[in-house]
Amino acid sequence: MSVLIVDDHPIVLSGARALLAEATEMRVLEARDAARAQELYAANHPKVAVIDINLPDISGFELARRLLIRDPDARIIMFSMNDDPMFAAQAIECGARGYVSKSDDPETFIAAIREVARGGHSLPTEMAQKIAFLRIGAGEAAASLTAREREVLRLLAKGKSMSEIAALINVSYKTVATTCASLRTKFNARTPMQLIRIAVEQKIV
Repeated sequence: MSVLIVDDHPIVLSGARALLAEATEMRVLEARDAARAQELYAANHPKVAVIDINLPDISGFELARRLLIRDPDARIIMFSMNDDPMFAAQAIECGARGYVSKSDDPETFIAAIREVARGGHSLPTEMAQKIAFLRIGAGEAAASLTAREREVLRLLAKGKSMSEIAALINVSYKTVATTCASLRTKFNARTPMQLIRIAVEQKIV
């Protein structure tokens, strides 16, 4: 079976190639950016695509989305240096069937490819538990929102800037900034975009 590895680091590609050479049933295709990955996918229809999250042209998440539009049955594993459950959750939400950290045991990498190739999903038990707790935590945070926090979150989701929100709800910019910081803390979100995504998932906005 053919396996497409998409990563812009030559050392990572070399390591993946050497590792998968031990799995005699696998033929490796390589791409260093999303544009080349899409060409190879269209020409070869690989059984599994292993995609790094950080690519030089577009993100691995966006590449996964595009591949799935082209082929709804695409079997994708997201591959990253980051073992943060937020990234794994986003990978699963965008349609990936597995998530592998580059710090995982090499056997885990091969096992994940084989499982996804069979039509299954591959997510370490500990990571799945962390994702579950994240979602529970988000639900609890939603229940604790004040009226102002809920309104600021609603306006953020509509694409309003903090200055625009301040004018709309008649408070200072500093008040809005403080409210946004409080919201990020409650939802364990590192960026405003993560905050909005969680809010949409939880149907808060």
